[in-house]
Amino acid sequence: MRRERHVMLISTPDSTSATEAFAADVRTGLTRGGQKELPSKYLYDALGSKLFEAICELPEYGLTRADERLLQAHAGRIAARLPGPAIVCELGSGSGRKTRYVLEAMARRDPVRYMPIEISPEALSLCERELADIANVAFAGIAREYLDGLAEAAAGRAPVERMLVLFLGSTLGNFTPPEDGAFLASVRRFLEPGDAMLLGTDLRKPAPIFIRAYDDPLGVTAAFNLNLLARINRELDAGFDLAQFRHEATFNETSSSVEMHLRSLRRQSVDIAAAQCTIEFNDGETIWTENSHKYTLGEVERIVNAAGFEISAQWVDRAWPFAETLLEAA
Repeated sequence: MRRERHVMLISTPDSTSATEAFAADVRTGLTRGGQKELPSKYLYDALGSKLFEAICELPEYGLTRADERLLQAHAGRIAARLPGPAIVCELGSGSGRKTRYVLEAMARRDPVRYMPIEISPEALSLCERELADIANVAFAGIAREYLDGLAEAAAGRAPVERMLVLFLGSTLGNFTPPEDGAFLASVRRFLEPGDAMLLGTDLRKPAPIFIRAYDDPLGVTAAFNLNLLARINRELDAGFDLAQFRHEATFNETSSSVEMHLRSLRRQSVDIAAAQCTIEFNDGETIWTENSHKYTLGEVERIVNAAGFEISAQWVDRAWPFAETLLEAA
């Protein structure tokens, strides 16, 4: 089979603007009244991306293996619903390992343009290395925010190409409802009738299962979370003492969400030079770094229909309750 492959990173923000945006988000999140917050997207620098890949291998974190089992089992059915040349845009590809099953199934019949969209150039490089050997797939990574990258991909599509948007894992859950539905509606606006979206959602389970998954005994998730403070030190000339913060994961029954926090172990002040601010922490005060909402199947149906999609197919892993839902642009 003919091999078609190239690498092109387009619209990559320059390092100055990226640093300025990072500094602005850190300043806003840590100086607002009430709960201090940092956007979870900043967890994924080069080191953070590697730590997350390690998390996915932990026995306590069954989510990634459930996602992969479903993709492996149903890749052929997914490909059959998108005949002809296609663009596959993946929002937050990570290493791209799970995506291989879908790309190989689609590329057996027609050429595929694979466009992973990642804020981290390092993650795109890792993804390219993982998927470089797939024949009949052209690789074109976009180092942008999700919707900005999707806009560029949609603008460059050929009239004969159909688009499949992949949003795998549990990334949708990082949006606090109703922001998750609003995000799906924004994705829908870039799609045309006949296009599709494959959506991964982690499903409700007993709280202790989630706590073990997000606060593992080896401390890999703790290192992943604390690396955010280390990144602020490295990139924004800050003075966080990581020994004075502790990783915590809790399950909020009311919102059906796992919350990750970094708790200050004493009263302290931290200077962040590039953000031009000094942050005061009380003893026990936390920084909220990630929200991961967990869904019911009924909730998934409700939000995707409200966003302008119809459910074409849905598959659920029973060992670790997790759903892959194939959506059609209504």
